[in-house]
Amino acid sequence: MERLGAVLAQLLHAPALLFLQGDLGMGKTTLARGFMRERGHKGNVKSPTYTLVEPYELGGETIYHFDLYRLCDPEELEFMGIRDYLNASIALVEWPDKGMGLLPQADLELMLESHGEGRVGTFSGEAALLHAIEQAWQR
Repeated sequence: MERLGAVLAQLLHAPALLFLQGDLGMGKTTLARGFMRERGHKGNVKSPTYTLVEPYELGGETIYHFDLYRLCDPEELEFMGIRDYLNASIALVEWPDKGMGLLPQADLELMLESHGEGRVGTFSGEAALLHAIEQAWQR
């Protein structure tokens, strides 16, 4: 999952919105860790389950990592100024279904599911971006 996060970090540029979907323990935060490390972050990357959002200032840009698991009402996103976060940044959003109705459509969406002893990831998004991911993953 960290390697996949690193690949995505090479391909996504602001403004971009990435939805990370899947059950608990599927690797969403691990993917975010790989993304941040590829962008130059040296410290811990933890799930912002209780804070809802964790900002990272990396290379002159801000990347936001959201975890909406504990969000009770999508309107809470409006109160926290979600649109301001998404204007000119990259946002990785875990549990985006909790914010439906207030979150814009994602540029890229990853659905992670259990498959035997492992997991399967299914991407949806713009065809050119999906092709770039496939090419980068094969390197």
